[in-house]
Amino acid sequence: MKKQFRIKKNEDFKRLIEAKKYVTNKTFTVYYLPNDLNYSRFGISVGKKHGNAVMRNKIKRQLRMMITETFVFDKSRDYVIMIRNNYHKQSYAQNLKELEVLSTKIRKGE
Repeated sequence: MKKQFRIKKNEDFKRLIEAKKYVTNKTFTVYYLPNDLNYSRFGISVGKKHGNAVMRNKIKRQLRMMITETFVFDKSRDYVIMIRNNYHKQSYAQNLKELEVLSTKIRKGE
């Protein structure tokens, strides 16, 4: 995923979370909102309780790969993906399936 498609600013994260449009399961919580751009942007949030910096960066790299494999970029939206405790208990393939389920929920919801 290119850097221009990432959300980095704290106010963008807050804006998405405060809008309270989200889908969730045991592994992920995905907040989403339409944006005024011609492309989708993603933000990834991994809390300190999920490990040290090396582990958190590994999780972010995995999530970026999952995003490119699962999300359809036909609409311009902003997304914030937060991981939950169940992420560590599952394999990469299981986490990918969980994210695909949320992606289809978002597409069907709008």
